[in-house]
Amino acid sequence: MSVQEIQDSTQTKMTKSLDSLKSTLAKIRTGRAHTGVLDHVEVEYYGAMTPLSQVANVNLIDARTLSVQVWEKSMASAVEKAIRESDLGLNPQAMGESIRVPMPALTEERRRDLTKVVRNEGEDSKIAIRNLRRDANEGLKKLVKDKDISEDDERRAQERVQKLTDQFVTDIDKIVAEKEAEIMKV
Repeated sequence: MSVQEIQDSTQTKMTKSLDSLKSTLAKIRTGRAHTGVLDHVEVEYYGAMTPLSQVANVNLIDARTLSVQVWEKSMASAVEKAIRESDLGLNPQAMGESIRVPMPALTEERRRDLTKVVRNEGEDSKIAIRNLRRDANEGLKKLVKDKDISEDDERRAQERVQKLTDQFVTDIDKIVAEKEAEIMKV
């Protein structure tokens, strides 16, 4: 493996880690409705647990209400039950073939709890980024040991990996700060 391959691989993995953080934070409810809130809800569909998106359409009615259009009328009660029993604290209301899901306003205490969750997710992502940096530096040390590159090349490559790490940590901090501001906004 060359120095460039190590750097490219590290950057790709760091990008995936950042994308994972973004998708995790998208699931954290802020009091405003968005369709991603129900992404991880699963419904029992003919004996198999199936993601909600495969048995219904989820749309926004307004800033605080989601609409779930079930494709099969017989599945409406199962979908309603799955949303109610999810860990989201939502109370869906059946309206014929569709289900309305109002988003309750968050209490101040719940907002603080959610900001702690956001910070923990951010910290986990930073740890993942630092682990990737360590792996890259070990790969560079191995190249020096095998006499594939000089120590000066290793030092320059480690500096580039460190700059990459710093950039991703800054991005994580910015994303976490934005999400915290979104949660605390009443």
